[in-house]
Parts: sequence; structure tokens; C-alpha cells
Amino acid sequence: MTSALETEDAGAQESVSDGATGEDDRPREWWLVRWVRALVDLWRRSLRFRVVTSTLILGLVVVSIISLTMYRSIADGLVDDRIDRAQAESRDLTNDAQSRFNSYAGTPAAPELSVFANTVVNTTLKAPAGDDSRYVVFTRSLDNTTDLRIPSEESDAVSLEAIPSSLRQSVSADPSRQSTMTIDLERGPQDGVGSELPGAQPRSDVVPAVVVGSQVEVPSAGPYDIYLIYPMDQEQSTLATISRSFILGALFLIALVSAIAYIVTSMIVTPVRRAAAAAERLSSGHLNERMSARGHDDLALLGQSFNDMADNLQTQIRQLEGLSRVQQRFVSDVSHELRTPLTTIRMAADLLHSSRDEMDPVAGRSAELLHDELDRFEELLADLLEISRYDAGAAVLEQDPVDLFAIVDRVVDSTASIADARGSEVTVHQSPGQTAVAEVDARRIERVLRNLVVNAIEHGEGRPVDIWVDADDEAAAVLVEDHGVGLKAGEASLVFNRFWRADPARTRTTGGSGLGLAIALEDARLHHGWLQAWGETGEGSRFRLTVPRSAGGPLSSSPLPLTPREGDLPGSSR
Repeated sequence: MTSALETEDAGAQESVSDGATGEDDRPREWWLVRWVRALVDLWRRSLRFRVVTSTLILGLVVVSIISLTMYRSIADGLVDDRIDRAQAESRDLTNDAQSRFNSYAGTPAAPELSVFANTVVNTTLKAPAGDDSRYVVFTRSLDNTTDLRIPSEESDAVSLEAIPSSLRQSVSADPSRQSTMTIDLERGPQDGVGSELPGAQPRSDVVPAVVVGSQVEVPSAGPYDIYLIYPMDQEQSTLATISRSFILGALFLIALVSAIAYIVTSMIVTPVRRAAAAAERLSSGHLNERMSARGHDDLALLGQSFNDMADNLQTQIRQLEGLSRVQQRFVSDVSHELRTPLTTIRMAADLLHSSRDEMDPVAGRSAELLHDELDRFEELLADLLEISRYDAGAAVLEQDPVDLFAIVDRVVDSTASIADARGSEVTVHQSPGQTAVAEVDARRIERVLRNLVVNAIEHGEGRPVDIWVDADDEAAAVLVEDHGVGLKAGEASLVFNRFWRADPARTRTTGGSGLGLAIALEDARLHHGWLQAWGETGEGSRFRLTVPRSAGGPLSSSPLPLTPREGDLPGSSR
């Protein structure tokens, strides 16, 4: 039982450990992603970072190319010089050895000749004790066919296996000339070096070396090859020193260039950032914001030009503000001042209108026209007052949760007489139990929708008018579609302009002021919503109102498509 519990605890510990490892890996990847994103964002935002980084990378590439080229040139020069010196020294040593062999006067017996050859190799060809600048291998040539054999001689650190077979074949093929080759020499331990500890493996190192092969004629024994191996330890050490010097010099040069790039960029970027900050404060309404412009250089010219621009903007903005205030005051004052005489005229017109049956036909008709035009005049004054409130920023919303279907029903009921007069059938597309609740100002939304429905009936040429209402988690929308004359290209952006008419020659039956759609657009903007139009000639037009479901909420899309390309309307056969 105890054993089982211990096993279970061990398994639990392993699972906890594995889980911890997984949790440690995920944050590590997360931090890497964050660092990459931070660098990308810094690259996009900071001109200084881009300049310094680009300078660093380009400097690194250029310095690397130059350093590698110089290093290769120096390395090739050192190798060529070492080969020349090795060939010259090898030629002299080979000639000395051949002279010694030519002077041999002993018997051609193998033991005596072997002793003599060993003496020649050790005294003439081998380097003195402790000198690792030269190694020698003395061996029988590949084309030697004599019966007399003398043993090969080798230095302690190298063996015959270090000599490439191609070099041996080259020496045998042309005995009259030297054959040279560079190899990677693997040297073994000498004089017990590398076996200081019992049981330790002998150390060895690999070093580039020049091998010069020559052939000598040994009396009675035939041709024998002499291979002199010259390790390039000194050259390798020199190249290592040069490479360290190149690396340190390159790092210093790159750091110096980067520092210069940082300083120069700072001299440019800092005034530009100050100009950007000043421009941002200027755009936010601080019209007195200016830059310091000292000196006569390009940056000072930039500051002076910015200040001149700011002065001109300030002057023009103040002039426009003054004109706007005058215009707003004029519209407001005129609208208010006209109400008093309009009230008097209205009373007189109502009196005349009520007694029009007692008048002659001409006077009665005039009374009717006067009554209708006064209605239009009052509507125009009301719209002007509303526009003036928008211009003055005095419009205030009274928002409550309202079902847009209820507002649409009221609008349809109020415009039924107009639709009957024009012969248009207004249809509200609503599924059973469907609602579209949003926090809106019901009075303003009703005014917007009434303008849209009346406009659709007016331009629908007696054809049906369809109304769709829909909502999602973010927004609620109402779309009014007619199938009349439609809109020409470019007119969708003009229909909301004040007093704009698509066709000035067309006669309006509802007597609008020309400000209805402009006021509707301002009402939509006041709700932080959209009012958009679309149409094609002969295909009709669509007007879509989209508002956030919650007051001041976000708005990124509409639940209803504005154009046929964006999708089909619910229940639509088109």
C-alpha cells in the first residue's frame, strides 16, 4: 500500500513538473512574439531607429566585405610566401642530402646503408631537437624496383600516412622537379606530451602545412622520396591576430558610425518631432502654438515657415469663426424675428381660409394658396432654427430604449395620406416577434425616418416603398427603399447638402424646405450613427440609418446591406 502511494505521488510530481515546463515554454514564446512586435512597431514609428539600424546593418555588411577581402588577401600572401620559403629551403636540403648520398663509399649492404641513410636524414634533413618548424619523411619511391631496401625514416610528430597519395604519385612521375601541396597536418604528441595523466589519450592538433616532395638517388637502393613538411603555425597565429584586430576594428568602426548616425539623426528628428507636436497642439485648437526658430539653417527655415502657416491659419480661422457666428446669429435672429409677424399673418390667413366659401372663386383660391404657403413657410422657419441649433452646437439628445419598429409604424401611419395620394404602397418587413431596441432620441429618429419615407414616396413614382428594420449586438438599422427614378452617379454624396435638389425642374407635391435630409444627417451624427444613400438611375434608391444600440457605443458595421453588392435584404426577392 505504501509503495502504491509513493508511486502515485511520484507520478503526480512528474505531471506537475511537466506542466510547469509547458508553462515556462509558453511565456518564453510569448515574450519573443512581444519583442518582435515591439521592434516592428518601433521600426514603423521611429525614423531615428530606422536610420541607426540601417546604418548599423549596412556598415556591418560593408566592413565584413572589406575585412574578408583584406583577410583573404593577407592569408594568400602569407601562404604564398611560406610556400616560396619552403621550396627554397627544401631544394637546398635535398641537394645536401643527395651530395651526402653521392659521397657514400661503404659497402652496398643493407645494414650499413641503412645506418648511413639514417645519419643523413637525422643530421641533414631533420630539424634540431625542439624545433617544430620542419618535419621530414624519408621513404622508398613508388617506382623503385631494386631488391635492396632500407627502412623509412619519419619525424616523431608525423608519419607516412600524412603524405597524400597524389603527391607521392606526382613525385614519382617527375623526379627532376619539386612537387608542392598544402595539407591539414594532424600532429601527434611528441616526447610524451599529452600523456601527463595515467590513462589519458594522447593529444593531437591540426594545422595547415606545406609539403614539398623531392626524390634522391640512394646508391644501390635506387630512388627514395624526401617529403619536407613545414607547419604554418606562425602564419596561423599571425592570421588569428589579424582576424582579432579586424573584428575589434570593425566593431569600433560600426559603433562609431552608428553613434554618428544617431547624433546626426537626432539633430534632424528632434526639431521634426517638435514640429509634429506643435502641429498636433495647433490642430487640437491651440492656435497660439508656435515653434522656436533660431538661426538661419534649414531647420530654422522649417520653424519659421511653420510659424507663418500657423499665423495665417489663426487669422483665417478667426475670420471664419467670426463669419460663422454672424451667420448663425443672423439665421437665428431672422427666424425668431419672423415668428411674430408670421403669427399675425397666420391668424389673418386662417380667418380668410375659414371664410373662403363666401368669397368669389379667385379670392377663395388665393386664400387656399396663402394657407398652404404659410404652412411651408412655418416649416422652413422651423428647419432654419433647427439648423442654427446644430451650427451652434446646442442640440441635445434625450435618449431612451425604444423599439425602432414602433417608430416606423408611427411614421407609416402619419404618411399614409401622402402615399395614397401618390399611389405608393408602403411595406414594413418584420418577422413575427422581431424587435430592434436601441437607446435613441425617439423624436429625432422619427423626424429622420419621416423625411426618408416622404422622400421615397415623392421620388417613387407611385411604385412600392419597402422598409427594413434589423439589429445585431452592436447596431440597429432602418433601410428605406424606393423603386423610382433613382440617383445618378455622384448624387448619393450630394443629397444631404442643404437646399440641394437632384432635378430643379421637378415639382414637389409635399412642399419640402430643402433642409430635411440635411437635418436628418445631423440627427444621425448626433446619435454617433450613419445616414447613407445609394441609388442607380431607373432602379430606385436606398437610404439607410444606422445607430448604436447603446448610447455612445461603438459602431463598425450595419446589420442591413446598403447596396445589392453587400448582400440581400431579408425577405427580398431582388
